[in-house]
Amino acid sequence: MKKISILFLSILLSSSLFAIENGEVRVIKGEEKAWHEKSNSYISLEAFWRDYAKNSGGLTWGEGREYPDYNKVNEFDLFMVELDSGICLMEFYHSRWRRANDVRRWDDNFNEFSACPNVFN
Repeated sequence: MKKISILFLSILLSSSLFAIENGEVRVIKGEEKAWHEKSNSYISLEAFWRDYAKNSGGLTWGEGREYPDYNKVNEFDLFMVELDSGICLMEFYHSRWRRANDVRRWDDNFNEFSACPNVFN
């Protein structure tokens, strides 16, 4: 009985060590991909953002180079900012625009993807 309990405990612990979290980023065939729980697969980081936005009511303010009027924005509104270096999903949280990853805490690699490193320059 003791051996079975130890075996069960070791299997339980080892399986939790290898669990993949939603938004975890891996490089697959030279491209960064994020684990997408709903599809149970890795998808592009942009597709991950777009699915998150879609399932959160959509891109409240669409996509563009100019941030929406501050007085019209609400908590958790979403906006895809476009810069010369690419795009970055932004979420309005605690009275200011933040990278969606800074609110949601997916993999840190999201903050280095496309335009995200440059949104506050």
